[in-house]
Amino acid sequence: MSKRNGPRYALLGLFLIALLVALTFTVQRNPDAAPAAADAPKTDDAQLQSLAELDGKAPARRKLDIQSWQTAEGAKVLFVEARELPMFDVRLTYAAGSSQDGDIQGLAMLTNAMLNEGVPGKDVGAIAAGFESLGAQFENGAYRDMAVTSLRSLSAAEQREPALKLFEQVIGQPTFPADSLVRIKNQVLAGFEFQKQNPGKLASLELFERLYGTHPYGHPSEGNAQSIPGISREQLQAFHAKAYAAGNAVIAVVGDLSREEAEAMAAEVSAALPKGPALPKTIEPDAPKAGLTHIDFPSNQTHLLIAQLGIDRRDPDYAALYLGNQVFGGGGFGTRLMTEVREKRGLTYGVYSGFTAMQARGPFLINLQTRAELSDGTLQLVKDLLGEFIANGPTQEELDAAKREMAGSFPLSTASNSAIVGQLGAIGFYDLPLTYLEDFMAQVQAQSVEQVKTAMAKHLDPEALVIVTAGPKVAQKELPPPTDKPAEQPTGVPEH
Repeated sequence: MSKRNGPRYALLGLFLIALLVALTFTVQRNPDAAPAAADAPKTDDAQLQSLAELDGKAPARRKLDIQSWQTAEGAKVLFVEARELPMFDVRLTYAAGSSQDGDIQGLAMLTNAMLNEGVPGKDVGAIAAGFESLGAQFENGAYRDMAVTSLRSLSAAEQREPALKLFEQVIGQPTFPADSLVRIKNQVLAGFEFQKQNPGKLASLELFERLYGTHPYGHPSEGNAQSIPGISREQLQAFHAKAYAAGNAVIAVVGDLSREEAEAMAAEVSAALPKGPALPKTIEPDAPKAGLTHIDFPSNQTHLLIAQLGIDRRDPDYAALYLGNQVFGGGGFGTRLMTEVREKRGLTYGVYSGFTAMQARGPFLINLQTRAELSDGTLQLVKDLLGEFIANGPTQEELDAAKREMAGSFPLSTASNSAIVGQLGAIGFYDLPLTYLEDFMAQVQAQSVEQVKTAMAKHLDPEALVIVTAGPKVAQKELPPPTDKPAEQPTGVPEH
């Protein structure tokens, strides 16, 4: 996986303006808010409203009016008008992740990393200076399913128009300069050397190879030390021409724009891209062979990765599985895993589980580190906890608590323009309905214990686990018994 920011910091003035407008908007939208301290009358009316008055109600969240259309070149567009700040975000999501690498591992990552290294008449320094002088921010990244490019800028025409022109050059006319290609290859190769000292990364690479084999998800997004040196500028150009084509892109726009302005912006961005259709969707993987692989590594702790194939992003059981996982290991403190593995036994600093739902079936993964001499017992404990949860599901109390937590935290998913544009990109890329955000929370709140139990048992099998461990081979000890006060607390932060 790679993510590159250029430039990393926009002009300070952009944020000062945004902050001032945000503060002004907050006062205008909250006429009952207390005045400034110097002017506040010394009465009870000036006191802050008690949180107790919320009476358990979930915080309000933004109602999104998502509008959608298609450009003349075939790009899907999703737009939300947001006038609170004089800014806009545009994010393009392409089916141009490493699953499209074919036989050239790392091609998608390298193409994306090179986008802002040069355009006609400008090198990487001039591009960065151009965005910075406008108070604009460009970001890009490449992953297994997708590649992304995004722009954030002030919405006033004098900033918006030149920032958009530069953005269009970067995504539509990259020159892939030879000197930059050498530099970035060397950076990537240096990263591969560093990976050799990271047992968690080694375990992750082995896990995906075990889970997916020769499937497009099986190889690392960044390629490998054998594939990267031979990638040519001509191969980058060819990949860009097909994978960054307008028909293979979703354009998400959020901000201080009218529908007419958003349509003009999307049309301009779409026209700047190469012409071409959407690429074929990633094929579904075959079921992997269950079992354990150990990587011997001289560390104090052992990394444990426990996984199996999960679901794709459009699976109808997504809401039930997401909710069930929040109870089991996805919700931080209070989950089954954290309670039994960390809080009662002090075996780890943190233990987490999750479904990564992708274009094809992504992994369900449990991830933790523990003391090397307790790794066998910890692994068995986690497997037992998973088997018990699959067999019996959550309790009603656990499910109700998870629903309350999700109702309280879900507004954060649309709390900012950048969060909204990310949601729109996912909705468009995975062909989800425009009402997805509303539908998802309604589905979560409607789930029963039996529905969650049924979904977990349908998609997870404790006998089909692919397990990778990385750490030293040492004599094993028995696990301490569960207690409210573990004799030995977890050691600080994880090693890696």
